[in-house]
Amino acid sequence: MARGYITAPSPQRAMGWHLACDPRRRLIRGTSYWLLKRAIDLLLCLVSAPLVLLAIGLCAILIVLDSSGPIFFYQTRVGKNGRRFRMYKLRTMVANAEMLKPACVGLNQLTPPDFKIADDPRITRIGRLLRRTSLDELPQIFNVLIGDMSFVGPRPTSFMPETYKLWQTARLVVLPGITGLWQISGRARLDFDQRVRLDLEYIQRQCIWLDLQIMLRTCAQILRGDGAY
Repeated sequence: MARGYITAPSPQRAMGWHLACDPRRRLIRGTSYWLLKRAIDLLLCLVSAPLVLLAIGLCAILIVLDSSGPIFFYQTRVGKNGRRFRMYKLRTMVANAEMLKPACVGLNQLTPPDFKIADDPRITRIGRLLRRTSLDELPQIFNVLIGDMSFVGPRPTSFMPETYKLWQTARLVVLPGITGLWQISGRARLDFDQRVRLDLEYIQRQCIWLDLQIMLRTCAQILRGDGAY
């Protein structure tokens, strides 16, 4: 498993506001940065818990009224150093969505190994609302709480690390996040290579100031609903 920043072949550096975060000027780095980042994650979990739990409860009622099946959906994802873990979400698809996936392969709009369909027929009515507002991601606060994820980091993938090209494995040296640089830079419009390049830009420049900016910009992105489906 790669342990550092590996430059992508023929890199096209993601131009944007985040490039102003010069890694040479970071005041907090190394172990101190990771301890502070973890403390901020736990503080945010504590502060947001009442509102998040209330929102999850209301969403759960809508999910039950809209379609039969479980309220929560979990999927095995790849985390730090390739370790696999259960990532939790609110269910947005019909209960047998995984069984129906082979019939939808021809509708995939992204380059493999990605799989995404803008008007996925398996998504429920409430599921479309939850995805558009990103409310389906709320249960991932529990992943943050137990240490599988952070609020900010590369988005965890559902496919195995063996699927990655060597240079792409560099994104696995940090905890995955609920949100990250590519979530506010195109979201579903970006293919995997483009997203990994943004992830590597983040890893190279990661600092508390950049994390805070990403979280604030994510809130604005959610309100616009841009690129979410």
